[in-house]
Amino acid sequence: MTSDKSKKPIKRLQLHHSFQTRRCFSGKKINSITVVASINKSIIRCGHRLTRILTKFARRVTPSCRFKGFKVFDEKPHFGDDDNDDDVSLGPKLEYKTCTFNFLPRSPVLLLQNNVLPPLGPDKKGTIVLDLDETLVHSSLGPPPPRYDFTVSRVVDGVTVYFYVFKRPGVEEFLEIISNKYEIVVFTAGHKAYASKVLDILDPSGYISHRFYRDSCKQVRGKFVKDLSGFGRDLRKVVIVDDNPKSYSLQPENGIPIKPFYGEALWDRELMKLAGFFMRCDLFPDIRDAVNFYLGGATKGII
Repeated sequence: MTSDKSKKPIKRLQLHHSFQTRRCFSGKKINSITVVASINKSIIRCGHRLTRILTKFARRVTPSCRFKGFKVFDEKPHFGDDDNDDDVSLGPKLEYKTCTFNFLPRSPVLLLQNNVLPPLGPDKKGTIVLDLDETLVHSSLGPPPPRYDFTVSRVVDGVTVYFYVFKRPGVEEFLEIISNKYEIVVFTAGHKAYASKVLDILDPSGYISHRFYRDSCKQVRGKFVKDLSGFGRDLRKVVIVDDNPKSYSLQPENGIPIKPFYGEALWDRELMKLAGFFMRCDLFPDIRDAVNFYLGGATKGII
């Protein structure tokens, strides 16, 4: 008998414990649902507010238009004057108001960032694109070589690195000669921090009209390629000179490969040879035909 009576309190305790546990878990569940619902409601409110803000902004910057002669009476549209019923068949007439925007014009820097050149001058016959390293100059790191023309420095990871630059023979005369008839663009795969300093010293007279650096190149199979089509120029009047033919692989007919210059050949005459070609190649309507003649050796009538 004692055993049967002792079992009843145990059952009551178990029931009480299970009820408390169920009530605790249900309270947590209710609280989590409430939190999630409040978060969703806040997100919806933010979305509505953002939509209203964007709608107001769009109305301000969008040219306004209104219906000419459009009137509303009792939410029924009437077109034209009330005395003239002939305008009803014509439908609503739109009258647009032009909006003026006080936007600043694009600067040359913005144009060059997009690889788009400004209009070509009337005194220029075309555009000559030149590579920098191993075409116009040669730069070396490390200890100073026995001979060099000038130095430029660049900070890399907090360390100042010096480049010893050697100019290709005749580079100043070459730039001066071709600038009389052509627009000169330097397009290099080098970094701007280095190349801009080299060009500042190399071209104090400003014969070079525009400069493009590595960030303007395209990457094709991991290689930096110079796309001439992005300049906005007629490719029949564009030539690129580069020691690496792969750099102009997108427009191979516009390219003239030049022998790489490593600062040793003091008798190098490649640039002056090109200057003579450029002074006469404008006789061809398509400069790519002149390049073909030049590379094929049939240049007697040109040079």
